[in-house]
Amino acid sequence: MADAIMHSTMLLLLSGLLLAIFKTADAQVGVCYGMMGNNLPPAAEVIDIYRRKGIQQSRLYAPNEAALRALGGTNIRLLLDVSNPRLEFLAASQANADRWVQDNVRRYSTPWDPFARFLFPAMQNVHNAIVKAGLGNRIKVSTATFFGAMEVSFPPSQGKLRGDYQQLLGPVITFLRNNRAPLLVNVYPYFSHMENPRDVRLDYALFTAPSVVVTDGPYRYQNLFDAMLDAFYAALERVGGGSLDIVVSESGWPSAGGTATSVNNARTYNTNLVRHVNQRKGTPRKPGKAIEVYLFAMFDENNKEPAYEKHWGLFFPNKQEKYPISFN
Repeated sequence: MADAIMHSTMLLLLSGLLLAIFKTADAQVGVCYGMMGNNLPPAAEVIDIYRRKGIQQSRLYAPNEAALRALGGTNIRLLLDVSNPRLEFLAASQANADRWVQDNVRRYSTPWDPFARFLFPAMQNVHNAIVKAGLGNRIKVSTATFFGAMEVSFPPSQGKLRGDYQQLLGPVITFLRNNRAPLLVNVYPYFSHMENPRDVRLDYALFTAPSVVVTDGPYRYQNLFDAMLDAFYAALERVGGGSLDIVVSESGWPSAGGTATSVNNARTYNTNLVRHVNQRKGTPRKPGKAIEVYLFAMFDENNKEPAYEKHWGLFFPNKQEKYPISFN
C-alpha cells in the first residue's frame, strides 16, 4: 500500500504545514475533500467520482486511511493536512517527525493560534524526515495561510501582511525560498462580498463584471480573485518573498445559508474560476503565470456551522452533482 501511494503523483498538506509533490508550474484545478458530515459516501466511492470527473487533485484535512488507500495508484495529486495540535508533536523532536512521515507518507493556521510557535520547527523536522526517507526531491514542505493575514489589500499593489504574520512568516519565507516550495493561500471573494456588499460588487466577485472594475496603476482588474491574489503577491514582495509561487489552497462559493448564496451563484463562481485557470492568462500582476487552485469543496458538510458553512459542496452526499461543472 505504501509503495502504491507514493508512486502516484500527489500533493500532501498539513494545515500548519504542507507536504507536497510539485510538478512544473501549470494551470491546475483540484477539489477539497472535507468529511464533516454524517451522511457522506465511503472514501472509495468519493475517489471514484474524482476519477470519473477527471479531477486530478484532492485535498484532505487529516490523514484518513480509507481515503489514502483509495488514492493509491490513481495518479491523483494530494494535499494532506495535519491538524494544528499535531504541530507540537512534530516540532518536539526529529524522531516524532520521522514517525509521522513513515506512518502517513511512506505508507501511503493563524498566528494568534497557540500552535503557531510550533510551525517553523515542525516544518524543519518534517523536511528532514522527508529527506531521510529518500523523498526530498519529490516532496516539499510548506504552510498555508488565509486572506485575513493581510493588513492592506486595496489597492492590490499596496498589499501588506499584518505585523504578527510578518513575524511568523519571516523564517518560513526563507525556508520556502531555499527549498523552492510555494506558499498556500485560501482566497475567498465570497467573504469579501459578504462582509461588504455595498463596496464589493457581486459581479466583480463572480467573474461576471462586463468591464474593468479596479484600475491600480498599470494593473486593471475585472474580477476580485485576481485582485486578492495579486495583493498577496505584492505583500510577499515586501517581506522578501517575491520569488515565491502561490498555490490557492481553497476557493469556492456556498449555495445556501447566507448573503448572496444560491446554486446559481455557486455554479457561476466555480465554473468561471475553472475557466479562468484553464485560460492560463495569469493575473494582471503576473501575466501568463499558471494558477493552481483547489475548489472548496467536494460535498456539503452538515456538521459545520454557521448555516452557510454547510453548503459549499460541488456534490450532494448521495454523490449527485449539485450543478454541472467541468474541471478540464
